[in-house]
Amino acid sequence: MAARSAPNCHLRLEWVYGYRGHQCRNNLYYTAAKEIVYFVAGVGVVYSPREHRQKFYRGHSDDIISLALHPERVLVATGQVGKEPYICVWDSYTVQTISVLKDVHTHGIACLAFDLDGQRLVSVGLDSKNAVCVWDWKRGKMLSMAPGHTDRIFDISWDLYQPNKLVSCGVKHIKFWSLCGNALTPKRGVFGKTGDLQTILCLACARDELTYSGALNGDIYVWKGINLIRTIQGAHTAGIFSMNACEEGFATGGRDGCIRLWDLTFKPITVIDLRETDQGYKGHCEGELWALAVHPTKPLAVTGSDDRSVRIWSLVDHALIARCNMEEPIRCAAVNVDGIHLALGMKDGSFTVLRVRYDMTEVVHIKDRKEAIHELKYSPDGTYLAVGCNDSSVDIYGVAQRYKKLGECVGSLSFITHLDWSSDSRYLQTNDGNGKRLFYRMPGGKEVTNKEEIKGVHWASWTCVSGLEVNGIWPKYSDINDINSVDGNYIGQVLVTADDYGIIKLFRYPCLRKGAKFKKYIGHSAHVTNVRWSHDYQWVISIGGADHSVFQWKFIPERKLKDALHIAPQESLADSNSDESDSDMSDVPELDSEIEQETQLTYRRQVYKEDLPQLKEQYKEKQKSGTSKRREKAPGNSIRLHFVHGYRGYDCRSNLFYTQIGEIVYHVAAVGVIYNRQQNTQRFYLGHDDDILCLAIHPLKDYVATGQVGRDPSIHIWDTETIKPLSVLKGCHQYGVCAVDFSADGKRLASVGIDDSHTIVLWDWKKGEKLSIARGSKDKIFVVKMNPYVPDKLITAGIKHVKFWRRAGGGLIGRKGYVGTLGKNDTMMCAVYGWTEEMAFSGTSTGDVCIWRDVFLVKTVKAHDGPVFSMHALEKGFVTGGKDGIVALWDDSFERCLKTYAIKRAALAPGSKGLLLEDNPSIRAISLGHGHILVGTKNGEILEVDKSGPITLLVQGHMEGEVWGLATHPYLPICATVSDDKTLRIWDLSPSHCMLAVRKLKKGGRCCCFSPDGKALAVGLNDGSFLMANADTLEDLVSFHHRKDIISDIRFSPGSGKYLAVASHDSFIDIYNVMSSKRVGICKGATSYITHVDWDIRGKLLQVNTGAKEQLFFEAPRGKKQTIPSVEVEKICWASWTSVLGLCCEGIWPVVGEVTDITASCLTSDKMVLATGDDLGFVKLFRYPAKGKFGKFKRYVAHSTHVTNVRWTYDDSMLVTLGGADMSLMVWTNEMEGYREKRPCDSEESDTDSEEDGGYDSDVTRENEISYTIRALSTNIRPMFGVKPHLQGKEPSVDERPPVSRAPPRPEKLQTNNVGKKKRPIEDLVLELVFGYRGRDCRNNVHYLNDGDDIIYHTASVGILHNVATGTQSFYQEHNDDILCLTVNQHPKFINIVATGQVGDLADMSATAPSIHIWDAVNKQTLSILRCYHSKGVCSVSFSATGKLLLSVGLDPEHTITIWRWQEGAKIASRAGHNQRIFVAEFRPDSDSQFVSVGVKHVKFWTLAGRALLSKKGLLSAVEDARMQTMLAVAFGANNLTFTGTISGDVCVWKDHILCRIVARAHNGPVFAMYTTLRDGLIVTGGKERPSKEGGAVKLWDQELRRCRAFRLETGQVTDCVRSVCRGKGKILVGTRNAEIIEVGEKNAACNILVNGHVDGPIWGLVTHPSRDFFLSFSFLHPEGDMVAIGMKNGEFIILLVSSLKIWGKKRDRRCAIHDIRFSPDSRFLAVGSSENSVDFYDLTLGPTLNRISYCRDIPSFVIQMDFSADSRHLQVSTGCYKRQVYEVPSGKPVMDHATMDRITWATWTSILGDEVMGIWSRHAEKANVNCACVSHSGISLVTGDDFGMVKLFDFPCPEKFAKHKRFLGHSPHVTNIRFTSGDRHVISAGGDDCSLFVWKCVHMPH
Repeated sequence: MAARSAPNCHLRLEWVYGYRGHQCRNNLYYTAAKEIVYFVAGVGVVYSPREHRQKFYRGHSDDIISLALHPERVLVATGQVGKEPYICVWDSYTVQTISVLKDVHTHGIACLAFDLDGQRLVSVGLDSKNAVCVWDWKRGKMLSMAPGHTDRIFDISWDLYQPNKLVSCGVKHIKFWSLCGNALTPKRGVFGKTGDLQTILCLACARDELTYSGALNGDIYVWKGINLIRTIQGAHTAGIFSMNACEEGFATGGRDGCIRLWDLTFKPITVIDLRETDQGYKGHCEGELWALAVHPTKPLAVTGSDDRSVRIWSLVDHALIARCNMEEPIRCAAVNVDGIHLALGMKDGSFTVLRVRYDMTEVVHIKDRKEAIHELKYSPDGTYLAVGCNDSSVDIYGVAQRYKKLGECVGSLSFITHLDWSSDSRYLQTNDGNGKRLFYRMPGGKEVTNKEEIKGVHWASWTCVSGLEVNGIWPKYSDINDINSVDGNYIGQVLVTADDYGIIKLFRYPCLRKGAKFKKYIGHSAHVTNVRWSHDYQWVISIGGADHSVFQWKFIPERKLKDALHIAPQESLADSNSDESDSDMSDVPELDSEIEQETQLTYRRQVYKEDLPQLKEQYKEKQKSGTSKRREKAPGNSIRLHFVHGYRGYDCRSNLFYTQIGEIVYHVAAVGVIYNRQQNTQRFYLGHDDDILCLAIHPLKDYVATGQVGRDPSIHIWDTETIKPLSVLKGCHQYGVCAVDFSADGKRLASVGIDDSHTIVLWDWKKGEKLSIARGSKDKIFVVKMNPYVPDKLITAGIKHVKFWRRAGGGLIGRKGYVGTLGKNDTMMCAVYGWTEEMAFSGTSTGDVCIWRDVFLVKTVKAHDGPVFSMHALEKGFVTGGKDGIVALWDDSFERCLKTYAIKRAALAPGSKGLLLEDNPSIRAISLGHGHILVGTKNGEILEVDKSGPITLLVQGHMEGEVWGLATHPYLPICATVSDDKTLRIWDLSPSHCMLAVRKLKKGGRCCCFSPDGKALAVGLNDGSFLMANADTLEDLVSFHHRKDIISDIRFSPGSGKYLAVASHDSFIDIYNVMSSKRVGICKGATSYITHVDWDIRGKLLQVNTGAKEQLFFEAPRGKKQTIPSVEVEKICWASWTSVLGLCCEGIWPVVGEVTDITASCLTSDKMVLATGDDLGFVKLFRYPAKGKFGKFKRYVAHSTHVTNVRWTYDDSMLVTLGGADMSLMVWTNEMEGYREKRPCDSEESDTDSEEDGGYDSDVTRENEISYTIRALSTNIRPMFGVKPHLQGKEPSVDERPPVSRAPPRPEKLQTNNVGKKKRPIEDLVLELVFGYRGRDCRNNVHYLNDGDDIIYHTASVGILHNVATGTQSFYQEHNDDILCLTVNQHPKFINIVATGQVGDLADMSATAPSIHIWDAVNKQTLSILRCYHSKGVCSVSFSATGKLLLSVGLDPEHTITIWRWQEGAKIASRAGHNQRIFVAEFRPDSDSQFVSVGVKHVKFWTLAGRALLSKKGLLSAVEDARMQTMLAVAFGANNLTFTGTISGDVCVWKDHILCRIVARAHNGPVFAMYTTLRDGLIVTGGKERPSKEGGAVKLWDQELRRCRAFRLETGQVTDCVRSVCRGKGKILVGTRNAEIIEVGEKNAACNILVNGHVDGPIWGLVTHPSRDFFLSFSFLHPEGDMVAIGMKNGEFIILLVSSLKIWGKKRDRRCAIHDIRFSPDSRFLAVGSSENSVDFYDLTLGPTLNRISYCRDIPSFVIQMDFSADSRHLQVSTGCYKRQVYEVPSGKPVMDHATMDRITWATWTSILGDEVMGIWSRHAEKANVNCACVSHSGISLVTGDDFGMVKLFDFPCPEKFAKHKRFLGHSPHVTNIRFTSGDRHVISAGGDDCSLFVWKCVHMPH
């Protein structure tokens, strides 16, 4: 018995010797109290040098590897390793946890740093991306995260002089970070020429953007901004590991063992060399620590390690008193009995004996073995030494004979692990690696095989891990060998063990049975290699292998425990430090049957409702072909939930409350019910879509929180008055939420999940924010209660535990209730807090109430027989309810029971709405209020107990077990149900809503049926019998038992009810004659069980459905099988229709038919509407007959899982449905077509994606299908092939002349045309003008600012502010990729604030992730950057009414919608928007919570509730023949009106979410843009139209969209296509698809074109006028500037005269695109290069006939660029295979001779190939190419454009690879052409994809 409970003694950590200096840096600090804080293994240590005292922080569960000190120097942050590592912030004074930060990093936390004011903490992970994360540590909330670097990061630091800036460094890099919004953006430090790229180990930040860093080679690198400005060489001789900045200067410490002090400018002050000092260091260093021995008479311990040192520690003074270094690593140690000799076993097989003195002299050194000595021990009489070796032998040496070898023991087959001597020194026992235990006689070493001989031996010590006495240290069913060391304390009868998991355990000794109970202590990391008692058993010493530390634990025996209540379980995040083993007692009382049942319930589903949309998509893919027929329309009728019979009591507790106004709120199935007991009516909250498992009420009794089952289950907080959701909380639990509780102030909510670790979450529910999260317990938790006095504390209770929690930042710290000797850990079913914050009460499964103070059990009171399921605290006492059916009232300390009420039938008051089924039902919920006690029972009853005694039954449902049988009466509003709970019940469906009668059955039943005259009721039972009962009295008339299996359906024939058909699961149907009570026929032939039976109207034919989905017909009464063709089936008139098969109801099977079954159907008597119920809990209405697949329907969610039966009442006024597992009976009222109250519709329409979506429009299709490339992934725009120039081997030129040569000087490479001027290199390019606007695939992206003086729009990756009056532009250039959307904040508080969203890569939060920038349009300051999880890009942004929230829509496959609080960069809510493209989403102009999204075939109306986004689909049904079209734009009107523009040109007008009218043909083509003017509510629309007299592409409408005025755009286009509209004062701003921006006057309709640009397709051609600053696209100018040549895509080229733009001549000799076209400098020739691998020459002197005079042969690939030589005699051609060819003009012969080539002077240089421009190819060009280049007219600068969209500036020539350059961003991917203008004043670049021209101003270097 002793081993069954853990020992009653205790260990307390007293001292830790050691410090973790290996693999860690910067982990030692002074606190404000002048204490030293550091860490060892998994323990944070605070050491006070003055008092020589240590305190320990033990909140970590694994090794600590990083530490940071708060600037106020009291708080410490530590980070650990592990699979799910976390950061603890703790107080170094009290060593209590303040905050826990978790759930972000993996593997471990490598570095930590606090910012200047200590509000934020940055951490770096050890994962593959080395994630950098910034925390608001007090709230435990992550602010921002980004991938850090591809290699290890060693140090990170906040810049203490600039806010929001950080620096990190590590392997071969240093990065400078800025934090803006939620985005951390890095810039890599540029090492440049100043220093070598190398690993940086540590950092210190200084003023003026200076950063000092210590490098691996001992230099100090000094940075200004991101550039290296100088190095201080040789600061240390090896790596610098640590730097510290203070007011006076800096200190650095290096690998060379020196500390150097520097002044503020880094001039050296002094050096401290630590190699010469010997104080202050303690603890072993490298290698593992294995050897441990204790002195036999003094409080000393000896340790020896792989670092070859042996050390002696004083356990009293906590100090190192001697050390000595050996030659070899030490593996074990022993001290002789007299305390003089110390033996050490070495790794090389030798052992050494020393004298224990301060000088430690050597006695002997003996080497008899080759393998390591693992264990040695002196015999108790001091004469022998036994030495155990890894080669599986033990040698015995004589001490007095100078250690002569006396014997050898060789019985083992594996290495020796442990040895023990007997007390008389005559025997030795050994353990080896195989777990074998052997005995030897001493000193000879003969093995003892006779067990009898050993039986009486008393062992002097016990350190063996195997043997009867220590069986209990091994778990029951495991054979792992992971316990490294044990040591027995005979006196205290305890045993201490050490294992591989870093755990020290205390067991009773002896412990004989496996799996004994223990107490465990955590502190060491990985494995504890050895553990020993001190000589007087005061202490336990344990040593850690890898953590090199020595822990000293104080032993507190049982007798002292009484005084030591202060050693209550110490809090920790791991289970706890002194954790008892899993349960203290093996003899746990057997669980109560009810609780047993409940713990076995799993709420897992095969299919969750959340999975349906995806499943649907998958099935639709499969079935693309099948659904060509038009789907049947949904029925006009609808139903509304009217009353629910039932209450969920069988597996829920405390889920029943009074609201403020005395209504009763509870839940059943997926419905929250508010019941008015005066009027007997119910109202419903239908926001859940699966079983509700728990309910809590706000302290003010007006709001309710309910938690449901689900894959990602949600908690809804809703208002009981309006029944509207206030907030929905999701994303933290799995499978379901089983308990919720509000805090006393009502601001917070605690919830518990049913995942395996029963996660506990604390929420700020209004904001929807998760505050803290923790793993609750492995066992099921039944209840969570928040402390009414301290909002940060809570209790959870459940199977075998009660835990007390407090919040710490993002985590919760739990302590188990401490039972002590008072009781045992019982299963707790309920808990409440008492009258102080310390007091708590819990009800147990054995009927006791436990009273707790803090975490200690004070006493227990017997309250009930059987479990106490519910407790409720009152002002002056408590009320409890139990399984015994008794309600008890108690005084305020549970001293006396004041009153009890037994729930009995006798006490039922006359006004009851039903009958009690049994006396004393188990009570599951209790609540008080309004002078009554409200009681909920396990049987699904809700009762109200008056204080004076009478009991009223208010609500009831079936008891546990599924309900299947349902029948409605032929002419009365009543129905009968029969269930697996063995009852038959009759319910009144009229307004009295009660159960009229009930009768118990022998067996459960599955079906029932009224006879046609309503007098008899037939019931089929589960054992194969059935009975007929009198419908009024429910007494038996007759019963039969002919079958063995379940009777599944039972039906009277129509008319007189002559026959009764009884269908069973053994696939027969018996037909009985009712009058004669005889079986007259059997229907055979079904292959599976029967599911449904229907009679035809004559009573002659039966229609049958089976489980194998057969539809069969039988003739009555004999039962002959008939085959009836399906056409005939329709003609037959059926008396009832409950079949789910056949042509008439093919449409009721859903798209996901494979995962769900339709269980029941029922047709109205007018044969119009078919109601169905299915496995997913949906009730649906279809039009009958539902022919064709996938009919349209209306669907209703209220039941949770299966709807087992549905029936219309006799007059079709109501529909009754049964939920199988939720045991509820729901009554719905049928609302006829046309009968529509104006109220929100409960039903969800079926997915009405009509096949026709309102037409086709090329622009819409294109926008929908466009795929956006992002810059980082962009690929070649040309199909190039071959080896890139910088990878080709260089051909040696003939002309490699010696440097000094008498040859004539080489000719210029390039003819320069500003001869005589001083050549000034260009040092910078500044963007001056941009021609272009992105209108082809973006919308609503042109806006007025500053009262219409400026307009703002975007193209490529720049935001442009364009002044209307002057035409000047300024630019926002912080985006690093294409902008797709733009919006302006309309709120006066945020004036000129613009948000732009860009494309991006995956959502990994790195710099290439899609992001939204919010910036000030005037000064171009970035205010916030939001990195988002919209992979691919952001396609729409919108500000809310107050301007504080921002809405964004992604291009990801789910088209996620996200709401941000943009100033903080916080994501508030996010949800998948729609499975097809969303084009626009906009906030209502007057709201911060409502917005509308429109897109392909959808419009959705959204509400933001807390953290959740709730959506409603637009309902079309109110308007005749309306169909869901593709919606393109949205605008808003007063009174909740919304206008959406469609692809067909109509505008839909919506009231709330219901379509109320259509403005037909508002435009002739798609309505792309709509704008709501806030001033006067007028609405502007823009569409695609051909200009006509009355119509126009822009229209101005009144507020209701009734009247309009049209404006024509005078653009001269055939059709105008408007993509953006905006209205200012008297003017309308229009952006078109043709990239024009036009301003239209409202009064005079005058058009003024402000911006022009190219439209579609890449711009390639670009040329500048030889002497004037204007340029043309896609064309090449004649040298005199009077002609333009234009090359076409179809191979034609045209020559125009510049003055008149008349065609001078045109010619087409080629079939494919002309890539380049050039006039020769002497104006004689025209060269035309095409992608047909050719260059044609034309002689212009022959006039406009343009005959080809010759062409160049043998061009290896298509032509990219051409340049003429200055003398017009040569042409250089660059080709698509990265080769440059030179040809003679006009003969077209190739020039092969390098010498000739090198002498040519070129007129222009636009080639991207050639040695002169080798340097322009970048390292990253595997994926993408340089597309174009141009050398300046001065011949010394070169600009290039590439596929990444960069413009780069180089010096010319640049022959070395990877030349230095400056880069300029702005274009989208692919810059296709680039040129200098005359005089090198500007550079013009053409963007391919962005159809824009950028004009850059050249900044020349000063003279």
